[in-house]
Amino acid sequence: MNDFYNPVHTFLEKGSTGRIPELVKELCPEGGSVLILSWNAAVFELAGFLRLAELPGISLQKLIFQVSNPTLEQLFAVYRETADFCPDVVIAVGGGSVMDVGKSLCCLYGKKIASEEELRAMIREKSFGAPRAKWIGVPTTAGTGSEVTCWATIWDPSQDAKRSLESKQNYAYAAIADPDLIRRMPLSLAVSSALDAMAHAVESCWAKNTNPVSRALAFCAVRTVMSHMDGLLSGEEQARDAMSRGSLLAGLAFSNTRTTACHSISYPLTMHYGIPHGTAVSLLIAPVFRLNRGRIREAEELLAALGVRNERELEERIHRILRAAAIPDSLEEWGVKREDLRILAEHGMTKGRADNNPVELTADGIERMLESIYACKTERERASA
Repeated sequence: MNDFYNPVHTFLEKGSTGRIPELVKELCPEGGSVLILSWNAAVFELAGFLRLAELPGISLQKLIFQVSNPTLEQLFAVYRETADFCPDVVIAVGGGSVMDVGKSLCCLYGKKIASEEELRAMIREKSFGAPRAKWIGVPTTAGTGSEVTCWATIWDPSQDAKRSLESKQNYAYAAIADPDLIRRMPLSLAVSSALDAMAHAVESCWAKNTNPVSRALAFCAVRTVMSHMDGLLSGEEQARDAMSRGSLLAGLAFSNTRTTACHSISYPLTMHYGIPHGTAVSLLIAPVFRLNRGRIREAEELLAALGVRNERELEERIHRILRAAAIPDSLEEWGVKREDLRILAEHGMTKGRADNNPVELTADGIERMLESIYACKTERERASA
């Protein structure tokens, strides 16, 4: 595969939220309606959003959404709350969860959806059609890259499933990556998010759908994130700027490749045990690297970009990073029951992710990987493993 496509206008600079009014004018030259979906009400007071309210012919609806890993039921509730307003533009301001809901809504407006079951069927059957609304992504975390991808993750725990709304017609009109917006992220969230960005980039290098452009973006993203990780842990402001840049680059990289085994296996860990997504994914990077080693293009160069020489050092480095941020670094510490590993392994075969891995996954193989990250190990124990 040697083609690459991503139409998102990207802005990566401090104060870039000030561009929002001009972007809305481009989308609604004769006026229109705009939904601002945000994790935090404080963003409504930023200069760009205040000026947006002054644009002639623009009607606004503001809505706070503070849920991580949004469920189908929560998406339906937001749809019902905003369906009558039926915006022309959705501005999603927050982490990946807010953007997942924002971009999903664009595919739902203009359709009459009477129940959660109708919504579930629409997503499952991919019958939502072309999106009615355009959207602008404004990340306030640095890790998901959701502002430059065309799919959204919606959780469906009642069906023990992860749903995906996906359409190449639903790329954002623009992505505003303003480093000023990630300044106040708690350290644990900043580290978990950065490791998620690293995983996006690494997985895009070995995905079946990899391509030369994605790999170039991915290598740059990995170097950017991992070379600034110590600075992030010590509170350096420029390190947070670097994470904003690395996350965007990683998002562009995997926007064309999708993720692979690490993400596939991580989903039930997040759904059933609440392990933060970036943490769950990062714990799986070294085990999956070992599995895929013989099928990875430029494996030595990728390890060098990660700042290590081999998979053992990669495992040790990720565990050190998690511990330095006071994040539990074993499944046992997250409350996972050892007797559940088998069923977690069976549920880790996510369509579109597991089958994008260069080496075939099996439930037995996944269970062995989960076992390898189950108990907390000392570095000496890892060295002898």
